[in-house]
Amino acid sequence: MNLRIDTECEDDGRWLAEIGELPGVMAYGQSRDEAVARTKALALRVLADRLEHGEVVPELVEVFSVAA
Repeated sequence: MNLRIDTECEDDGRWLAEIGELPGVMAYGQSRDEAVARTKALALRVLADRLEHGEVVPELVEVFSVAA
């Protein structure tokens, strides 16, 4: 599995990045790169939390890809 990060620029200029496969994993940033970095960090925390609680985590070949 590869966690796809989708991005979009809001009307106010902030960027939003989110991972659809991990509900609730989304973050804003002043730039696209900042939003993507924050989203990656949040995704890793969510996956670590799932592992710690014995939940199933998908097998990851490449962890992230950022949609164009």
